Amino acid sequence: MAAPRADPPAAYRGRFAPSPSGPLHDGSLIAAMASYLDARAHGGQWLLRIEDIDTPRVVRGADDVIMRQLQALGMRWDEPPVWQSRRLALYEAAFEQLRARAAVYGCACTRRMLSGGPYAGTCRNGLPPGRAARAWRFRVPDGIERFTDRWQGPQSQDVAREVGDFILRRADGLWAYQFVVVVDDGLQAITDVVRGADLLDSTARQRVLARRLGFEPPRTLHVPLILDEQGRKLSKQNHAPALDLARPVRTLLRAWRRLGFDTLDVDSADAFWERAVPLWGERYARLAITRPPGQLARGD
Repeated sequence: MAAPRADPPAAYRGRFAPSPSGPLHDGSLIAAMASYLDARAHGGQWLLRIEDIDTPRVVRGADDVIMRQLQALGMRWDEPPVWQSRRLALYEAAFEQLRARAAVYGCACTRRMLSGGPYAGTCRNGLPPGRAARAWRFRVPDGIERFTDRWQGPQSQDVAREVGDFILRRADGLWAYQFVVVVDDGLQAITDVVRGADLLDSTARQRVLARRLGFEPPRTLHVPLILDEQGRKLSKQNHAPALDLARPVRTLLRAWRRLGFDTLDVDSADAFWERAVPLWGERYARLAITRPPGQLARGD
């Protein structure tokens, strides 16, 4: 594993990390756009990571579609993309580091045995007699995790009480999202994570795990979600349509307005980014809170 890194403010490294379960839609574009604007406005780098670790949900060819969509909208990554499915040895090494420190333990609990709330620690002090480990959990330390999200404001969570020891390796043998995202952000030296507000609740546990692995947790900015007419998160699972690339400027401007900005008089994707980056910088130039929490409704 890499040694703990310094986090100088000037060395901004952001990322966009889509799951290749289908093409990007208006909801995922909000996160992509915000992360891209924030990286460019801070003179930083923007990386692309394909989060294909959850193989049952991967749609063949969706990664290529996503990359073509981003390129059609004028978004360019600064390093070759990485695929989580090609980084399994890195996750194994991180896991072994935690196991050597007794920071993980095997869990024999089935889904039916769990209440749906915080994990009760059933297997924390050893497996029940005659039971074998199905999954592996991170031993969460006591204490309240506090941080300030640049959009949502001050946050705190008692991870041990509110979440409990969470899974790093699933019963099906796959690595859990909460684990690989921390390893990837740490090894890629990500300083700033800009993503949807649906992941805000995951941040405290990811920060706790990052420090246990020797990484400095990145700063975060969680943008509000776009909701459909039924008040649900706009998502692939809810059959959100793919981005309209026949009219890229219209697609970009729709996302831009949903982020709370006035429309721009531009006629190309390149012209949009040339105008939008400094405007984002004026509002979000300082790495501090600049907006109150909220949600975005679907529509222009």
